[in-house]
Amino acid sequence: MMRTSIVAGALVAGVCVGYSAKAWTQTAAALPVPSQAVAKDIPNAHELPDPNVDYKVVFSVAAVTKPEEIHPMLKTIGLYLNTLAHNGVPVGHRHIAAVFHQGGGDAVLANEVYKARHNGASNPNIALLHELKQAGVELRVCGQGLLGKKLDPKDVLPDVQVDLWAMTTMVNLQMRGYARIGG
Repeated sequence: MMRTSIVAGALVAGVCVGYSAKAWTQTAAALPVPSQAVAKDIPNAHELPDPNVDYKVVFSVAAVTKPEEIHPMLKTIGLYLNTLAHNGVPVGHRHIAAVFHQGGGDAVLANEVYKARHNGASNPNIALLHELKQAGVELRVCGQGLLGKKLDPKDVLPDVQVDLWAMTTMVNLQMRGYARIGG
């Protein structure tokens, strides 16, 4: 009888662990940007993402980074998007844009163009940019910046929209209710 109880207990524990692992996997798989994290939960935090709010956010991606590193603002965008999703903000309430200009514009260059500009270093941003695009993030680059660098719109990754000027894009999005993050 004791052996039956031990076996039954082990079976129940195994099933519980199996279900909890499955639930964790489903939660992780359900994140819009699987390669990125979610902001860590803080017990009794006062401000949390609100599933009833229509989030309109434009990230300014302007800083120069090391050519071999993923641009940190891209990681921030992934973290933010995952955190909104983790806290129940539905897809229809997540309107996120990234505007690449100044030194940040190199992040959206096609790999061969990036290599030519950065001593043979491959563009480390490509996979994350594609993930962000698949998650619904609008990726835009400053056309004036491309011209200033003597680049052509065809030198930009296909997931990225070329706009006339980052200034115009930022103003237009902010006038449409987008909050600006970054410099």
